[in-house]
Amino acid sequence: MGIYLVSVGAEDWFGEGEGEDEEEGRGRVASALNEELRRRGLPAYESVPAATPARAPLVRGSGLAFEEKLVLPMDGFVRLCEAHLTREELETLCGWTVLVPLSLEEDIRLEGVESAYTEETMVAGAPQVLALAERLAAAVELPTAEVPAMCDNLDLTLWFLDGAAKTLAATRPGPWAEDLDTAFYVALYLRAAQHSIRRGCPIVYV
Repeated sequence: MGIYLVSVGAEDWFGEGEGEDEEEGRGRVASALNEELRRRGLPAYESVPAATPARAPLVRGSGLAFEEKLVLPMDGFVRLCEAHLTREELETLCGWTVLVPLSLEEDIRLEGVESAYTEETMVAGAPQVLALAERLAAAVELPTAEVPAMCDNLDLTLWFLDGAAKTLAATRPGPWAEDLDTAFYVALYLRAAQHSIRRGCPIVYV
């Protein structure tokens, strides 16, 4: 078990699945988000891509889906954020429950619309989250060329857990290598935002 970050396809996002509570809940999020976007004079978010065909197993490295597990301690990451981000920026980077590939000048709070772990839904724009994650990646000198970019099937989680990150840290020293738990979360939010923008899909906690 545990907490995961996963991408969502159109079927689940618009609540057109098999009627499961989680899917229906995402349909409520989609509807409430579009209502708020229209209220702000912005286009509705309708162009969500389909998930992999027939819920096929995730294929590592395909780049079609995103699935990573929040498995490492976050204390160092929170301290890094507090050192480099304002309170508002920290809320944008870490406070969302739904990430969408829209540029949002302000996060959108959907009161009364529950998410997987909270009583309301906070929506952030992936471009804004990406900019913040890139700042943190620069601060810790994250070796982005070597860190897995396609995160279909716990690629990033396993890279940090199975020893590959530690092996690279021995030859690529730097701030990132001094706290691999912190580097994991920098990479996690970086890759989540990049995936959301590249695929045009929402990312949620489950």
